[in-house]
Amino acid sequence: MDSYKTIEGTAQAEYEEKKSRFIGQVAHVETEEEAVGFLEGVRAANPMARHNVYAYVLRANNRVRYSDDGEPARTSGLPTLSVIEHAELKDVICVTTRYFGGTLLGTGGLVRAYTKAAQDAFAAARIVTFAQCRDIVVSVDYPLYDQLNHWLTSQGIQILDTAFATDVTVEIRVLASEAAAIEAAITELTHGAAVMLVGEESFQPLAVK
Repeated sequence: MDSYKTIEGTAQAEYEEKKSRFIGQVAHVETEEEAVGFLEGVRAANPMARHNVYAYVLRANNRVRYSDDGEPARTSGLPTLSVIEHAELKDVICVTTRYFGGTLLGTGGLVRAYTKAAQDAFAAARIVTFAQCRDIVVSVDYPLYDQLNHWLTSQGIQILDTAFATDVTVEIRVLASEAAAIEAAITELTHGAAVMLVGEESFQPLAVK
């Protein structure tokens, strides 16, 4: 299965331009029904808003949809879609709610405002890559923990869990293609003192570095 980038859960960010409020909300969705459901939820929560502009990209059937929701054509929905496509995200929806502040922004101003609202919302989200991964459980003595933790952090390796008992056990997730090299690097780092259990290869979310 091919890897792809998406977000976990939902996120939100707000942007103001000339007293107009732009509230960007993003969510992980996997079907058109989920996307429409999220959109309707945003609309229901903002009954006094002038516009609820949206765009979504789904892996299923390569489905792509967007709407300006009453804004001038190509000033809002398409810029929102462009943010998603530029970030190479799939299975996501972005809905930007606008509360009109009384001042017209012009087509260029609208494009900039809706682009920023979408960018800020995705910046607030946790982006992950779904790919073939392996989880590795690493056990070390306490004196080696700080060194191991520093190295994992410096390499941008995702730490799933850390348990402190008679020794320290750290569970990490790495790309399956990199697992052998990371296992060898940890062995070298700890001079062979680390005990490792490498899990089976599976399609899992991996935090983007």
